[in-house]
Amino acid sequence: MSRHELNILKFTIAVVTEFAKFYGISQKQAYNYLVRFKGMEHLDEFYNVLHTLSFEDNVETLAEVCQHNGGMLR
Repeated sequence: MSRHELNILKFTIAVVTEFAKFYGISQKQAYNYLVRFKGMEHLDEFYNVLHTLSFEDNVETLAEVCQHNGGMLR
């Protein structure tokens, strides 16, 4: 695994963890929710920008993306 891929993986784990904490759900539930409502696709596609933002901003952005795709967490 390259250094860049490792950075992406660590960032993704950190964001999923923060998302789970914010909504009071398990990390597995957070991951499944983000997959189902296209939050993970958004993380993958826009990593180059998202990794420069705060975790708070990332959680907010992912929540909005998921809401636009049918997610109900608010």
